[in-house]
Amino acid sequence: MICNGTIDLHNILAGFSIISIGIAGATLLAMGMLFVIILTIANAKLKVQQDPTVEAIMNILPGANCGGCGLAGCGAYADAVVKDHSLMGKCGPGGEATVREIAAILGIEAETSAPIRAVVHCSAKNDDKINTVKYQGVKSCAEAQMVAGAIDCPYGCLGFGDCAEACEFDAIDIDQGLAIIKYDNCVGCGACVQACPRRLIELLPMREYPMMVIACSSLDKAKDVRGYCKVGCVGCGLCAKLAPNMFRMQQKLAVIDYEKYGNQEERDKAQQKCPRNLMIYVGKKLES
Repeated sequence: MICNGTIDLHNILAGFSIISIGIAGATLLAMGMLFVIILTIANAKLKVQQDPTVEAIMNILPGANCGGCGLAGCGAYADAVVKDHSLMGKCGPGGEATVREIAAILGIEAETSAPIRAVVHCSAKNDDKINTVKYQGVKSCAEAQMVAGAIDCPYGCLGFGDCAEACEFDAIDIDQGLAIIKYDNCVGCGACVQACPRRLIELLPMREYPMMVIACSSLDKAKDVRGYCKVGCVGCGLCAKLAPNMFRMQQKLAVIDYEKYGNQEERDKAQQKCPRNLMIYVGKKLES
C-alpha cells in the first residue's frame, strides 16, 4: 500500500503472512486426510481375516492364558486345536465341558480323556526333614535353591510357596513346609510345575480316583536318605519285585509306569510292604 507516497511494507508483509498460514494449514489438513484414506485402504487390504471356527472356540475357552496346554495362550490354543483335533483335551481349566463344546464346534465326536492334575513327589514336612543348618535367607524356593544346604535333602520340597503364589486357582497350600494340592481347585494349568525350582510337581492324567503316586524324588543311596529325611525312599525295590510291570527303579527311586498302572491288588500289596509309606493316593474328581 502507498500512503502519502510511501509504501507500507508492514501491512504488505502482514497480508502475505496470513495467506501463507492459510495455505500451510490447508496443506496440512489435506495431507492428514490423505493419510487417513491411505491407512483405511491399507487396513482393509492387509487385515487378516479371523477364522470363524477359531473365533468360536476362543469364545468358549476360559481365557486363563495359563499355558497349561503347552502353547502361548488361549488364542494360540484355539488356532492349534482347529488344525489338530487331538489337542482338544489339553485345556485344563476348561475341563470336559470345554472338550464337548469344542467337539460340537468342530463337528466331531468328543473323546473322553483323563483330566490332567498336579501331583507333588515329596511327602516330607518340617518334622520329617533332618536339617543340620537352618536356612535364614529370603523365603522363596527359587532363592533357597541357589543356597547350598537350604535343606539337607537336595531333592525335597523347600516349602516357601513359590508354587502356591504361581497358582491362579488357589489350588496349593503349604502345610508345615510341604506343598499340598487342593484337588477341589486344581485344573492342571501347570503354573506350579514351572514355579518349582526342584521340579517336584508333575502333571498326570487322573485315570482313576484317587490315584497312587510315589511321594519322593530322591535318587540317593539309603544311607544318605536316612541322614536327611525320615520318610524318603531308600531304594529297597520291594515294590518292583511285587509288581514288576507297574513299578521300576530309577537309580535308587521307585517310580510308577502309568501306562501299566496295574490292578488294585498289586498296588495294595506294594503299598503295605513299603517301609517308608511313600505310596499315597491323591486326587479328587471335579464336576464338569
